[in-house]
Amino acid sequence: MDRLRALEVFVEVVKRDGFARAAEALDTSPANVTRYISDLEAHLQTRLLNRSSRKMSLTSSGEALFERAKSILDDVAEAEAIVSSAALQPHGVLRINAPLSFGVLHLAPLWAKFMRLYPQVELDVSLIDRVVDIVEEGYDMAVRISRAGAASNVARKLATSHNVLCASPDYIQQRGMPRSPADLLQHDGIGYSYAATADAWHMLDAAGQPHSVRMPCVMHTNNGDTARAAALGGLGIIWQPTFLVGADLRAGRLQRVLPDYHLPEMDVLAVYPSRRHLSAKVRVMIDFLVQELSGTPPWDRVA
Repeated sequence: MDRLRALEVFVEVVKRDGFARAAEALDTSPANVTRYISDLEAHLQTRLLNRSSRKMSLTSSGEALFERAKSILDDVAEAEAIVSSAALQPHGVLRINAPLSFGVLHLAPLWAKFMRLYPQVELDVSLIDRVVDIVEEGYDMAVRISRAGAASNVARKLATSHNVLCASPDYIQQRGMPRSPADLLQHDGIGYSYAATADAWHMLDAAGQPHSVRMPCVMHTNNGDTARAAALGGLGIIWQPTFLVGADLRAGRLQRVLPDYHLPEMDVLAVYPSRRHLSAKVRVMIDFLVQELSGTPPWDRVA
């Protein structure tokens, strides 16, 4: 018995909810599908499917095998795609979506190096802060910064994005330095419109105890650079990633606020539609970004 083929047939039967539909999808006969399922059950010495003339359902053993078999088949498909695409020269238009500020500050300086390595790839880069549907909008891949991951796509982590509270020295001098999260209620915040928690700022103290403050914001913006500029102008306190404000903190243009409190971190992800049939141009771009952003990311390195 070809066990890999048997697993493929079993998964297709479950997905298609029937032997005949699975046979059609696999371009084989229902008799062959029945034989594979029977041989697989005999090999495993357990029933995988409860079958009647009108209904089919998974047994508990079938449920366990189905989830694992799907994962195995995905891994096999990914390995085949890597091997087959390795022989292909990356070429053609590569459409990438990325967040605006991150794309300008940390991706734009990398594109020339990438294109020197892969001259037959033509980059088409769109910088948009909203989360796009990469399939619906025709992108080959996206770079995202998120705690939510990428539920409907496949993602590979590139780096960690650390968040901090900070304000200008002039603001701190005029309004005082907050000593606890509760002190933030006496200050002005600059809110980020795309934040999942809106104006609720969550953090952990040194003992791991959670604290939450609904920050009184005097301004909101959907762009991190605008929030940064407002903070540099002394308007208030911002919650922003170090990839945006790290240089300002090192130069003293901004000061950390509540540095002993830990803010949730975000993942910088390369997101693409599927592991199956991953094109050479997407594969080499992801590998390139992993290499460039590995270890301590550039925005957190001390020069």
